[in-house]
Amino acid sequence: MATNAVDETEAAEATTEEKAVKTTESDEVTPAGAPEDSEALDEAGEAASEQERPSGVGQGAAAVVSAALGLVSLTGSWVGTVAAARQNLIGQLETTQNASVAKQIQAVYGDAWQTTALWAGLFALTALIVGVVTLARPAFGTPGRVQAPWIKSVAWAGVALGVIGLFLAVLKYTDVLLGLPSAS
Repeated sequence: MATNAVDETEAAEATTEEKAVKTTESDEVTPAGAPEDSEALDEAGEAASEQERPSGVGQGAAAVVSAALGLVSLTGSWVGTVAAARQNLIGQLETTQNASVAKQIQAVYGDAWQTTALWAGLFALTALIVGVVTLARPAFGTPGRVQAPWIKSVAWAGVALGVIGLFLAVLKYTDVLLGLPSAS
């Protein structure tokens, strides 16, 4: 038992001597609680920087959503297809068999075509708005924070696809582009 007490005392003295040697060897004064080595300082600085500055993930996601919505406005969507089929069914139910051919064509096909154009226009307008907001976001954020180039590129693609989709939707809705055939 006495041996254990001596061993514990020697271990405590050795630890105290090691601490004294470390403090005398170090010329730098570090504040209490601060990391002593440079690697720990670098890691702490990087962690603080990451917490302070946003990563841009939200802006990147918004840019991709804008481009995807613009593409959907050009290619068509499930919602537009279902709405057009519904309008087609309504047109079939509301027209009588003794109605003129022009009225039947308009009720069955024309209204469905315009419904498809309307939904395409809504997707295009949404793509345009999301793209513009994504491009304008840095102006209202942290001063000096630069938006990643790929985010700008994808957002501009969404804006361009939105403008093209909106233009085509207006042309389809007004029957300038691929209008209904005349019933003569």
